[in-house]
Amino acid sequence: MGRTLQNTMINLGLQNACDEAVYQLGLDMEELEEIEEDAGLGNGGLGRLAACFLDSMATLGLAAYGYGIRYEYGIFNQKIRDGWQVEEADDWLRHGNPWEKARPEYMLPVHFYGRVEHSASGAKWIDTQVVLALPYDTPVPGYMNNTVNTMRLWSARAPNDFNLRDFNVGDYIQAVLDRNLAENISRVLYPNDNFFEGKELRLKQEYFVVAATLQDIIRRFKASKFGSTDSVRTVFDSFPDQVAIQLNDTHPAMAIPELMRIFVDIEKLPWDKAWDITKRTFAYTNHTVLPEALERWPVDLVEKLLPRHLQIIYEINQRHLDHIASLFPNDVDRLRRMSLIEEGDTKRINMAHLCIVGSHAVNGVAKIHSEIVKTQVFEDFAALEPEKFQNKTNGITPRRWLLLCNPGLAELIAEKIGEDYVRDLSQLTKLHEFVDDDLFIREVAKVKQENKVKFALYLEKEYKVKINPSSMFDVHVKRIHEYKRQLMNCLHIITMYNRIRRDPAKLFVPRTVIIGGKAAPGYHMAKMIIKLINAVAQVVNNDPMVGSKLKVIFLENYRVSLAEKVIPATDLSEQISTAGTEASGTGNMKFMLNGALTIGTMDGANVEMAEEAGEENLFIFGMRVEDVTELDRKGYNAQLYYERLPELKQAVDQIKSGFFSPKDPNLFNDVVNMLFHHDRFKVFADYEVYVKCQEKVSELYLNSKAWTKMVIRNIAAAGKFSSDRTIKEYARDIWHVEPSDLKIPPPNEPRDAGQDKTPNGTAA
Repeated sequence: MGRTLQNTMINLGLQNACDEAVYQLGLDMEELEEIEEDAGLGNGGLGRLAACFLDSMATLGLAAYGYGIRYEYGIFNQKIRDGWQVEEADDWLRHGNPWEKARPEYMLPVHFYGRVEHSASGAKWIDTQVVLALPYDTPVPGYMNNTVNTMRLWSARAPNDFNLRDFNVGDYIQAVLDRNLAENISRVLYPNDNFFEGKELRLKQEYFVVAATLQDIIRRFKASKFGSTDSVRTVFDSFPDQVAIQLNDTHPAMAIPELMRIFVDIEKLPWDKAWDITKRTFAYTNHTVLPEALERWPVDLVEKLLPRHLQIIYEINQRHLDHIASLFPNDVDRLRRMSLIEEGDTKRINMAHLCIVGSHAVNGVAKIHSEIVKTQVFEDFAALEPEKFQNKTNGITPRRWLLLCNPGLAELIAEKIGEDYVRDLSQLTKLHEFVDDDLFIREVAKVKQENKVKFALYLEKEYKVKINPSSMFDVHVKRIHEYKRQLMNCLHIITMYNRIRRDPAKLFVPRTVIIGGKAAPGYHMAKMIIKLINAVAQVVNNDPMVGSKLKVIFLENYRVSLAEKVIPATDLSEQISTAGTEASGTGNMKFMLNGALTIGTMDGANVEMAEEAGEENLFIFGMRVEDVTELDRKGYNAQLYYERLPELKQAVDQIKSGFFSPKDPNLFNDVVNMLFHHDRFKVFADYEVYVKCQEKVSELYLNSKAWTKMVIRNIAAAGKFSSDRTIKEYARDIWHVEPSDLKIPPPNEPRDAGQDKTPNGTAA
């Protein structure tokens, strides 16, 4: 979520008033804002997407809740020591959190372990361990519409009789100390991005958030006029018309068997009715096609922790496979491919398959990704129910990612086209009229230059490196991962360095290359990549032959509040994943909206950015998905590229020989060995076209006016990438609710005021 103060002031229309009031108290608002800790309760793009979605849902007047876990320790703080990443605990609650309100009156029990007893009256889950879920509510204000939604995060608490109801009264002290075991559930965020780690505590977290949330939803449904009761029990027929639950990846997939358990075991609904309601309630968003990221929980673990849920999953699977067998008799291989249970060394539950079978809609997060989902990853399921599969291209909130972080540009745009674009970003197309307006061109360039000077001062303060603010700010910030190919950027840096040293007199367009991002603590290769970038920076930044022509910075502890500083100052945005690996990307959109040009592959949302702005207004290079597939068919041979390209050979040889690690020449052996022998993401295959494309970038940068005109064309084409547009599509195509542009009257006005606008309809 990042910081909340400035975003709240902007959405409430109070920023100027607050700035002035604080100034009159002799304080500086910006200094105050810097004191707030980031709430970093998720990993990379998937977590930030949820935050943008919350902002858009409130702004569109949808009655929506964001549910998650109130981790005591969020994503770790990254320190760089001697070029290596070192993790520190993110004790973000140390000084309290003024934005949250504990709601002990809505505390709910969550059960684990135990066993299942079957009888004539149905199944009973008994002898369980109970953990209490305590909700904390954080307000989510819409933009200037007097709407405030809720983000409800669950914290784990041990019940007061924890470990004391047993006969072990003997050790009262130990029993109280053991309360920590229960409360560990919400202690810390698992820091993996695009990687599955099948740990018991993680499965406990996933079920914990799901079980508490579903009880909360059902409590709210029963209390509403829709949960009509016929003296005996609630009628749930209208449940899917009143409740829509979106599964953000497979992490909350246990919600499907949990809702079935509530309907069948507790509310005593017949299975078929329960299943119909469940399917119509859930929809699933897929966020990655990397096989190592797909959740596959061992059956043994689920059986121990959630025995009743395993039985329900088996029943879901049996009925699912019976249905497929009736459509495709004797096709045992299809049954194996489509089963929710994977046989093998250890039997596992394929959570994505569970989500697809248990949802009425499945979507990818960019056109190209949704195609891959349909035609490759889940092709058997798409063949069965093609209407179930959709695309919803990701977006970003223009409130945080333009108004808040780049007020200079936001104001400049408002002067030209008015202020309405903040709620309807498609209006940015009006900027096309000003592409040849010399004054506007100069003003856009001036805002960018001011942002760069400000960020250069920040870098000099934090990193003690002298930055040339007129150099091209070439920025690559995102989680560190082999598929994102920070290594390819690194090879380009080494190539530029070698060219400067080979011919110091030759014209060189000066660059400040900024790379930032966290590596999962257990991801060895990602940590080696960080060390390599820092080792290269050490050499480049201290070579007098290079001077101010080339500087390399590794940005420490990349997070939302740092993104808000670096993105507005960026000239060139690096979006260089191997085609077919980045589901969408959202950083790419933030840079586009803030006046950076993109160098990128035809991957994720880059494809749609090129479609919107015109391919000639992005620096597109490299293999397309088809080329990658073809190269896989032929067999990728890294050695060939190494032998054919002298500059690549020189760069790799320098890494290999210890040029960048003279004290330990073999330091980067693992990296080099990977690049030659098991590089799934084919860095060498795109190196040559990447370097050539970078030459075109430098050439255009020399012509400031032509560069800025291309920037304006990009900003004018960025409207599609508002999360408001994304959420409208989810609302209409999946949730079946209509956004409302009704502005609720403020609390100081009578209730009938503000009714001049007519709603398109109301959200459930």
